[in-house]
Amino acid sequence: MNSTNGKSDKPVITAKIDGFFLQFYYIAVFIARFFREAFRPPIEWGEFVRQCYQVGYKSLALVTVTGFITGVVFTEQSRPTLSEFGVTAWLPSLVAIAVVRALAPLIAALICAGKVGSSIGAELGSMKVTEQIDAMEVSAINPFRYLVVTRVIAMTVCLPLLMFYNALIGCLGSYFDVHAHEQTSLVSFFDNAFAQITFLDYTTALTKAILYGFTIGIVSCYQGFNASQGTTGVGKAANVSVIVSMFLIFIEEVIIVHVFNSIR
Repeated sequence: MNSTNGKSDKPVITAKIDGFFLQFYYIAVFIARFFREAFRPPIEWGEFVRQCYQVGYKSLALVTVTGFITGVVFTEQSRPTLSEFGVTAWLPSLVAIAVVRALAPLIAALICAGKVGSSIGAELGSMKVTEQIDAMEVSAINPFRYLVVTRVIAMTVCLPLLMFYNALIGCLGSYFDVHAHEQTSLVSFFDNAFAQITFLDYTTALTKAILYGFTIGIVSCYQGFNASQGTTGVGKAANVSVIVSMFLIFIEEVIIVHVFNSIR
């Protein structure tokens, strides 16, 4: 391939490494465009509400079952160790701290990455390869604002709500397990459970959920909005959306934990 000055274009390092860093540039431009479009009227309220329904309400069943099982299993796993020291009364506090600080944000995020993230990647990818996005531009509709901004904001708003709901259901599952063994009342369980939870714990969980939701939304929309190669590209967009989202979530988990632990 020849450039305009007649000289061949050579990679700065190698073609693969150049492409890797170029991909980061495209992602940065995509994120910058999101923030530019997100604060410009008009707001697509109808599509935003529809996406909140898709992200939030349609994920409730899976979040409920997963949260309940997590609370039961974590309690069962923790009981033998605490029994050795005769401190099974600490079970409610232990479970609540683990669920609120770490398990609820992570579980809700992974569920949304697998269920909603793949759906967004496939949906936008299908619209891209069938040229529906190009048709929206011709129809004087801003496809980026209508398709990307609404989905990213909906994911960022709904994931914290799903996270707190997952934490509540997880603690409820733990209560049923504790009640079956120690006959603890519901009021006593939740008094003990949340006695050790601080404002910083809630802040940490909320920060995680917001960041995870934004990450899933951006990654999924980017993959779908830039899909190619027909139906193969649609499947790849859905698959890569899940893999990259989960990978970034775990990296963000490590960073956030270190940052907030340094504050404690």
